[in-house]
Amino acid sequence: MDNCIFCKIVEKQIPATILYEDDDLMAFNDINPAAPVHFLIIPKKHLSSLADASAEDAVLLGKMLELAPKLAAQQACAYIEHADGSKSGGFKTVINTGPDGGQVVYHLHMHVIGGAKLA
Repeated sequence: MDNCIFCKIVEKQIPATILYEDDDLMAFNDINPAAPVHFLIIPKKHLSSLADASAEDAVLLGKMLELAPKLAAQQACAYIEHADGSKSGGFKTVINTGPDGGQVVYHLHMHVIGGAKLA
């Protein structure tokens, strides 16, 4: 997609603070963070939204979900269940889809948000 800002980040035409990259995915800090930790995980393959994903994208979507807690832990937002049963840390994942869902950039992306206790 010629005008897709995330495709341009994937192609290294626009700079970003990249946290992770492999053949399928890229993760980078959100340029307008909503919390102390706020990064995005995107597929390198252009999908306009989650609504455009098909069964053939299931592995890619699963890979995005699997990556989220690993990167959150690297950013000091790990979810921890302690031996005494108490819990601490954690993060929120959000995929906005379409205008009513709050999607602004039409390239599938998952927000991973953490830090101070989130509402």
